[in-house]
Amino acid sequence: MRRYFPMLYTLVLLMPVFPAFGDDGTRLLSVDHYVRVKSTAPAIAGQDALIYVREVVLAGTALRGGLAPNGVVLFVHGAGTPANVAFDTPYRTHSWMAYLAKAGFDVFAMDMTGYGRSTRPAAMNDPCNLLRDQQAQFVPQLIPAPCAPSRAAPISTMESDWNDIDAVVDHLRALRRVDKVSLVAWSQGGSRTGGYTARHPDKVARVVALAPGYLRAGPPALPKQPFPNAGTMTAQSRADFDANWDRQVGCVGQYEPATSDAVWADMLASDPVGATWGSGVRRASRVPSYGFNQAVVSKMTTPYLMVVGTHDKQVVPDRVRQLYVDIGSTEKVFIELACSSHNAMWEKNHLLLFRASLEWLRDGRVNGMSQGEIKLGN
Repeated sequence: MRRYFPMLYTLVLLMPVFPAFGDDGTRLLSVDHYVRVKSTAPAIAGQDALIYVREVVLAGTALRGGLAPNGVVLFVHGAGTPANVAFDTPYRTHSWMAYLAKAGFDVFAMDMTGYGRSTRPAAMNDPCNLLRDQQAQFVPQLIPAPCAPSRAAPISTMESDWNDIDAVVDHLRALRRVDKVSLVAWSQGGSRTGGYTARHPDKVARVVALAPGYLRAGPPALPKQPFPNAGTMTAQSRADFDANWDRQVGCVGQYEPATSDAVWADMLASDPVGATWGSGVRRASRVPSYGFNQAVVSKMTTPYLMVVGTHDKQVVPDRVRQLYVDIGSTEKVFIELACSSHNAMWEKNHLLLFRASLEWLRDGRVNGMSQGEIKLGN
């Protein structure tokens, strides 16, 4: 049975300190929480782990002890980029968390075990646990030559991710005195939140998924040999990050270089160990996706908004359309976002994405529609 304990937290003001007089309830606060959970991740099964959770909320809600008028939202990250980097980008208007917090939501984002500021199992400190082609960039500065992995079994799995999510969701329900929270996910976060919602529909109000990693014929459980080519974690360099983004640019001015700089700086700050490997990398546990296939989603009834960028080459639009067709919910909307890639929240049409998520989470509709397909942007 999972055990979890009270949150530890540090309060950090995003804005200057309050003056002696006047009401600053419209300022945003950022609060760092750590949720202690009995881990089910294979690398540290049975041990206590700390799950990092960032909260962004209006000061008036936090300091007066009230409830956010629009409820509680939890962001869940994808296969590599930690949640605070993905959803609370400190550049211009690219913080999705801040956008929803200003609209009256109490907004949280979590890092799974092996990601960001959450507990990282010791196996992640061994570069031999990377794929061989990734190891090459660290020869001979970090390792003398490509090497066999010290751990062949998964560091974490979808089941352990679902366990982490459930611990955080239960904390938020108790902390904010709500029965349900809404989930916002990106990429492999679609598999994480989809599988979780299918198992705990009583705890989830609504779902928003950007480029959800849906596999119609995907496996129902962890494959017997999840890593046939070895490598139980991944590492992304700045060159990898830029190349992956640039191959998905399909229109003029799709993103600003300054946004990319801000995201990458935040990425390295989230991984102080990885920042010292070579020229600096972001490490993440390598988790195969499963438990989010046609058989699972056909039984789901939770209201579900799915969004995909026209130029996304990681999760192509047709895969997300399949999810729209297959999901059992009668409240479902599919959005194709023009001039956007897999990284839509960092690109020029990001406010269209944010606005659609706000409407769905608050009203259960986008552009007045609770079901159907929409094309946004140009």
